[in-house]
Amino acid sequence: MTRKILLAGLVGGIVIYIWGIISHLVLPLGMVGIRQVPNEQMVVSALRESIQESGFYFFPGWEHSPNMTEEEQKAAMQRWEEKIRQGPNGILIYTPEGQSPVSASQMLIELLSNIAGALVAAFLLARAVSGIAGFGGRVLFVALLGLFASLAIDVSYWNWYSFPGSFTLAALIDQVVGWGLAGLPLAAILKRPVA
Repeated sequence: MTRKILLAGLVGGIVIYIWGIISHLVLPLGMVGIRQVPNEQMVVSALRESIQESGFYFFPGWEHSPNMTEEEQKAAMQRWEEKIRQGPNGILIYTPEGQSPVSASQMLIELLSNIAGALVAAFLLARAVSGIAGFGGRVLFVALLGLFASLAIDVSYWNWYSFPGSFTLAALIDQVVGWGLAGLPLAAILKRPVA
């Protein structure tokens, strides 16, 4: 990698990091589509009694064992499909021991992941820049990487896990705007192909 790609990735990563702070703490994008659980204390008490381990939970659960026969697996799948149809169903990200809402390690991981993402965008832009017309075209290229990521991930979460449409749209806007802003320094630094 060249110094220009590294510089563009670093600056772009810092820009997307700052955008993330603004979009989640100043603008409402980070909370669109998220609701508070009714009767939260009762639900939390039931969760504390029922689930002891942190994890990603999907319900209703699917009975599965490597020792099941093909017939047993088919019957288990039919029972699971019926439970899904009847509802309720959903996902739960659960941490029974609690955690800090915003810790220094979380902020550092976010910054490093943003820089890593911007380095990938800088690398791709540096390879594609000869075929892209002008500064605006280079910014658009990086913004479209944000659109690609959101279409590949957020829309799948909406489709398969029933994430709210408003949440999905807000996430898409957040990604496109954020990567468009990160594209500004990338486009300014990477004006011609970098070997």
